[in-house]
Amino acid sequence: MKIDILTLFPNMFNGFLSESIIKRAIENGNVIINVHNIRDYTVYKNNQVDDTPYGGGAGMVLMCDPIFRAVEALKSDDSKVIIMSPQGKVFNQKTAYNLSREKHLIIICGHYEGFDERILSIVDMEISIGDYILTGGEIPSMAITDAVVRLIDGVITSDSHMNDSFNNNLLDYPTYTKPRIYNDMEVPDVLLSGHHGNIEKWRKEKQIEKTKKNRPDLMEDYYE
Repeated sequence: MKIDILTLFPNMFNGFLSESIIKRAIENGNVIINVHNIRDYTVYKNNQVDDTPYGGGAGMVLMCDPIFRAVEALKSDDSKVIIMSPQGKVFNQKTAYNLSREKHLIIICGHYEGFDERILSIVDMEISIGDYILTGGEIPSMAITDAVVRLIDGVITSDSHMNDSFNNNLLDYPTYTKPRIYNDMEVPDVLLSGHHGNIEKWRKEKQIEKTKKNRPDLMEDYYE
């Protein structure tokens, strides 16, 4: 997979791309991630990429031309163009799985007061990571990239993500490690029993219990 990210602040991605699973996925050739400065695609003086909104109002709006030029330069027949936007569809694990099957993602980081509406004419998906406002689309684009890359074949073992929260619309089960007793809190006996059937049954029961308590809304779409 190849991921191209369009941003006004490329340095924000330095740590993200040079640590942990993302770094290893790049080094192992599982994914190619390029970060592009939108200002490199502007033809306006002083590298201008934004202007005041027609009709008045506060803030600055990302202009069409630099975004159109950037997408045109990067896009191929296999590309899916995504823009980060508070008005977009809320991102979830199902969307992450679907995107992980794509060959090429172009992710546009919105910023300032918003973007010229005409940019949506070259976009395949608007995505939000939640009902709140951030200063820009950089952090959301990192979240989406992280969620997608870990699902690419070979990045992590399939067992590591098959039991993730949300895979069956349930939260994950509780996990424990050594020591067996800490501050008078003990690891449940069933996990020490070696009986895999009982362990799986306990884990499913705890998933349902935790989901009902913390995210009852997910139970509406729960499937066995």
